[in-house]
Amino acid sequence: MSRRNRHIRGSRLATVGISAAATALLAGALTPRAGAADGPTRDTVLGNAAAVIADQAARLGLTSAQGAKVRDVIVDADGMQHVRYDRTYRQLPVLGGDFVVHMTSAGDYRSADRATTRPLSLTSVEPSVSGPKAADLAAAALRLANVGETLRKVTAKPQLVVDALHGAPKLAWRTEAAGKDSLGNPVARVVLTDAVTGKQIDAWDSIETATGDGRSLYSGTVPLETTQSGSTYQLTDPTRGNTYTGDTKNKTDSCLLIICYGRAAAPVFTDADNHWGSGATSDRASAAVDAQYGTNTTWDYYKKVHGRSGIAGDGKGSYNRVHYGSAYNNAFWDDSCFCMTYGDGDGTTFGPLVSLDVAGHEMSHGVTSKTAALTYSGEPGGLNEATSDIFGTLVEFYANNPSDPGDWLIGEKIVKSSFGRSALRYMDQPSKDGNSADCWTPTVGNLDVHYSSGVANHFAYLLAEGSGPKTIGGAAHNGTTCNDATVTGIGKAKLGAIWYRALTVYMTSSTKYAGARTATLNAAKDLYGADSAEYRAVGAAWSAVSVN
Repeated sequence: MSRRNRHIRGSRLATVGISAAATALLAGALTPRAGAADGPTRDTVLGNAAAVIADQAARLGLTSAQGAKVRDVIVDADGMQHVRYDRTYRQLPVLGGDFVVHMTSAGDYRSADRATTRPLSLTSVEPSVSGPKAADLAAAALRLANVGETLRKVTAKPQLVVDALHGAPKLAWRTEAAGKDSLGNPVARVVLTDAVTGKQIDAWDSIETATGDGRSLYSGTVPLETTQSGSTYQLTDPTRGNTYTGDTKNKTDSCLLIICYGRAAAPVFTDADNHWGSGATSDRASAAVDAQYGTNTTWDYYKKVHGRSGIAGDGKGSYNRVHYGSAYNNAFWDDSCFCMTYGDGDGTTFGPLVSLDVAGHEMSHGVTSKTAALTYSGEPGGLNEATSDIFGTLVEFYANNPSDPGDWLIGEKIVKSSFGRSALRYMDQPSKDGNSADCWTPTVGNLDVHYSSGVANHFAYLLAEGSGPKTIGGAAHNGTTCNDATVTGIGKAKLGAIWYRALTVYMTSSTKYAGARTATLNAAKDLYGADSAEYRAVGAAWSAVSVN
């Protein structure tokens, strides 16, 4: 029998320790959740979790030097409880320290998933490498990653952390380095530096990107919820958390990579008669219609299919920035502003990057950041990108729009004929793009995250559609397998349910492909049972992409 989840969120993050006293302090700090007579309230669940942490400290690797902060709470319809935590060590954030505690409906410990199982203990938290030195090293790494490009306005903000993602835990500087290229477009990179030796541990792009989707701006004529202000209308949707779309007027601005307040970065679109756009690129509102429609559809998909209210699960809307930069061939999600930004494309390789599956892709990066927070590097980075491709595709199918029928191609709408292929990525056969991996190998994590994502994209397609040739959304598909097996699909709805539960309940920041197999099997077992056809199909689909 299928379980439907009830997502519980509050405006306050509770911090817990491992002692019995912490349990009492936690309970006193919580605000009861109204309207939850049909199940345990948030304060009850967190009280249960605090007691479990106190009792299971050794199993979870917690010591008196550590703390844990609640990131997310999920309660299943049958009362099973799941609480996700971020960990600190001597008040420093621990990268890879996150864990999820799973409890029975009675609040008793059932199991846990940990990003790392290594003991967490350091001889000192005093760095040998200074913060300014770490900032200089990160700025140099950003320039090296953009060799041949003259960067402007480069900034670097170091934060002292404990790195538990890369071998034995160590003191490190996590530095956000950001700048602008010669066209004024943003570049940004997270650089992880050993705080004792000064050696770079890892680095990854911090703006999560997905290049566009379409030769046409529109998904036909679409309904829009707007806000009237005097005699004009604003492209702000009061029914979906006040999500809005603004016009950057082809500029880049200083608030892109820091917290932006209000609408200074992209003034909201307005209109006199509440009829927006003309369907032509010459009308700047046309791209705004696509972006807003994509936001609305993605919001509705997560709300109606997964019970998630808003990207962060808090009922608040994100916002869109369109017409960004000069001939900018990209679209990206940025956690710092909790917004989507879309370029117009150069008109040769890509058209405006405001298609429906791109919108679903970008907003799903926000969902990942508020749940499993898959690190944007190596295999976890590939899973992060694949999560956005999977949900972006499911959003497109959910829309059921005849002007943009659902398919398993990514960015098919924005690609121009000179690009040399019909889409950015192909989930049925990822290697068709010339770079992505169809099958897992020990070196797949060395690929760019947009290419290592191919393994999970391939899995998702096979799980939903099965192997063999077929036509979907007017496009030819052919689900190949790496082990020459025949795979029978279980449908898109079940794929979405399984991946969403795996992401929000079982995956952590360090989950790799082997862990994704385990997480999705656990999700399938929860939803359909350990003896179900769905559970067996998940295992078969992973084996078909060489994840065993």
